[in-house]
Amino acid sequence: MSETVLPKNDAEPVLVHSEPLPDPAHKEPSSRRGSNGLAILALLLGAAGVAVGGWSVWQLRAIQAGHQQQSGQIEDINSQTRILQQSEQQLVARLAQIPPAQELEERRRLVTQLQGDQQRLSQRLETVLGASRKDWRLAEAEHLLRLASLRLSALQDINSAQALVQGADEILREQDDPGAFAAREQLAKSLAALRSVDQPDRTGLFLQLAALRDQAAQLNALAPEYKDKGESLLGLTDGSEDSYWAKWWDKISQYIRLDFHADKNIRPLLAGQSLTQVRLALSLALEQAQWAALNGQAPVYTQAVTEARSVLDANFNQDNPQSKVLGERLDELARQPVSVITPDLTPSLAAVQAYLQQRHQPVGGALDQQAEGAQSGTKP
Repeated sequence: MSETVLPKNDAEPVLVHSEPLPDPAHKEPSSRRGSNGLAILALLLGAAGVAVGGWSVWQLRAIQAGHQQQSGQIEDINSQTRILQQSEQQLVARLAQIPPAQELEERRRLVTQLQGDQQRLSQRLETVLGASRKDWRLAEAEHLLRLASLRLSALQDINSAQALVQGADEILREQDDPGAFAAREQLAKSLAALRSVDQPDRTGLFLQLAALRDQAAQLNALAPEYKDKGESLLGLTDGSEDSYWAKWWDKISQYIRLDFHADKNIRPLLAGQSLTQVRLALSLALEQAQWAALNGQAPVYTQAVTEARSVLDANFNQDNPQSKVLGERLDELARQPVSVITPDLTPSLAAVQAYLQQRHQPVGGALDQQAEGAQSGTKP
């Protein structure tokens, strides 16, 4: 490096020593390295700035989302607050309607009294209904006895009357009351009397008479025919079967009959309308006998069977096998019983009625006393 000395006066020259200038070849690499470092530093600073900016944007958006969420929560809180205010107003209105404590105590006392009265009324009702059920069953027993008596008097139906009396006795047994002893004793006597009576087979008689009616509708009059016994009449027949007179006599004997037994009744032959009328009269008589058999009318039954027998004997020949069998069946059915002597159920009915009257008296008095006590208790 050179140095230069300036003279104190401008006229005197000064020797100046100066330093040597740097070599341009040696200064170029250092300047390049400095520029690269600055560029990298600038890039780093730019990247950091971008990162800081992005982070700031993200934070800003997060803050905005948080503000929006908080605003939504604030709106929900406001709505809930309004609802609570409305509920509070309703509660205040209801509290304003609630009566005071004294009035509530009075109502509670009235409710307690009402529950007690209702319980006592339920007990009385159960007592009355229990008695009513028993009374209904006893009334049913009385009705069964009346029905049994009616069946005996109208139809002489022993089996049905026995079942009805047995049902009445079962009802009295269910009561388990010692006061029903006399009534049950009388019912036992009636049952024994009913069991001792045989029930006639009215249905069987009815069906047998119906079968006889069918046979009567098919009855025909038996025409008398001449039977040759080998005797000749005024030489008209000579014993030869091929004789003309013999054939003529066989033919005419179907229309003319000579009866030498004058003491016997001669009945005319039935045909056409007369036969239909006789069959109808016989059928009506048998039908009347059927009705009498079902209803237990012994006189009517006997009269109807006798009339049917008379019509059969008066209009049909007894030599006819059908008429003979029909007459024998009528004689057998005429001896069949259609009515019986039925026992009297009046004592049993009277005993049950007396028991019912005795049972109703104390129950009616107790109910009247309870009603009077209830009325006196409700008076102020």
